[in-house]
Amino acid sequence: MIQWILFTSLYFLTFSILATIYRLVKGPSAPDRVQALDALGIYLIAGIAIFSVLLRSTAFFEVILLIGILSFIGTIAFARFIERGVVIERKQSD
Repeated sequence: MIQWILFTSLYFLTFSILATIYRLVKGPSAPDRVQALDALGIYLIAGIAIFSVLLRSTAFFEVILLIGILSFIGTIAFARFIERGVVIERKQSD
C-alpha cells in the first residue's frame, strides 16, 4: 500500500516538474522564472526524498542537503541580479 502511495506521489510530482519547466521557459517575466527555479529545486528535493524512501536508503540525504543549499543560493543571487543588476557589488576606490 505504501509503495502505491509513493509511486502515485512521484507521478504527480513529475507532472508538477513538467508544469514548472513550462513556466520556466514561457514565463512572462524574470521574477516568474526565478520563482519557477526555486519551485523546481523544491520539487527535486521532494522527488529524491520519495525515491530514498522507496529504496529504504539514507544515502541520498547529502544530495538533498546539497540541492537545498544550491537552490537557496541561486534564488538569492538571481533576486539580487534582478533588483540591482549585479550579484556582487564592488566598492570603487577614490
